[in-house]
Amino acid sequence: MFRFFVSLLLTLSLLPTASADVNIGTWNLEHLSVRPNKDFQGIAKVAQKVDFLAVQELMNEEALQTLAKELTRQTGKHWSSMASHAVGRSSYKEMYGFVWRDDVIAYEDGAVTYLDRNDTFEREPYSARFKSLKDGTTFVVATVHVLYGKSQADRASEITALSSYWAWLKDTYPGNNQIMLMGDFNTPPTSPAWDNLDASARPLVLNGASTLSTTDGKFSNLYDNIFVSQHSAIKVNSVQVFNYPKYLAMTHAQGRGSVSDHAPIFLSASFSGGGPSTAFGQPETKRSNPMKPSTASNDSGKNLTLAIRGNKKTMIYHRPDCPSYNAVSERNRVDFDNAAAAEAQHYHLAGNCH
Repeated sequence: MFRFFVSLLLTLSLLPTASADVNIGTWNLEHLSVRPNKDFQGIAKVAQKVDFLAVQELMNEEALQTLAKELTRQTGKHWSSMASHAVGRSSYKEMYGFVWRDDVIAYEDGAVTYLDRNDTFEREPYSARFKSLKDGTTFVVATVHVLYGKSQADRASEITALSSYWAWLKDTYPGNNQIMLMGDFNTPPTSPAWDNLDASARPLVLNGASTLSTTDGKFSNLYDNIFVSQHSAIKVNSVQVFNYPKYLAMTHAQGRGSVSDHAPIFLSASFSGGGPSTAFGQPETKRSNPMKPSTASNDSGKNLTLAIRGNKKTMIYHRPDCPSYNAVSERNRVDFDNAAAAEAQHYHLAGNCH
């Protein structure tokens, strides 16, 4: 009998240990509040795919608590939540929120809204430090919803200021290189406004798009992202724009009406080892056009298909790989399923498309 137990112990010691991977997400949930047309069951069905979710456009703490309760109900595991105070210069204000699964993640310390002495941000970023209960490592999550404004130029000042905010995060959480900045930046990662932050941090999603087009299956802009340190030891196993309308069997109109006009970004990573990782769909850290269809996959539809974008003022259309794809204003934008559909409406291909 003694030999049996010794043999059993040796066998168990040779079995692989549980994965230390943690699943983290960020999602602009478009005016998240408790109201009849907000589908908390659908949101929770998607959100339970991660262990931790950063939420933007939270309108009140009650909504975040409702989401945590629905996640607890659906998963059978307890979820906790915390929210910032309301931020915003005008009477319109939003909050940020974090929600996490208690058997995987624990709040550590340092929940704070950025002290924006120069009043650069319309909605000051929010951050906190958490611990992975899988391996005991701590990590910092910061989230922001950058001002949309009337044009890309209106957003540039906030994007530029994120360089100073990143330095502030490093000072606020000393000795922790596991910092992630995530949210809705209303700016693609190829914008020159990111130049100041480039020396310190890099985006994990370079390809695809995260905002829902009015056409089913089409996505318009890569505004949502997750940034990590250029020298971070975070080991990224996968990162994806999650096609939630397909997963929930919704049309885009239904999704925009009851869930969000943004798709979430989901990251699977380990904080306990591994060297600097590469970005989504990229063999190196060099940036590429984020409007090209993503090569990464998810279980709700392998690729997000981008719409052909027309300018109804000039009657010119742009493919996702065209340099002026993001230059079409929201007011003049019209989406088509393909080039043939655009040309049938008498649109012509932009001259700078090659």
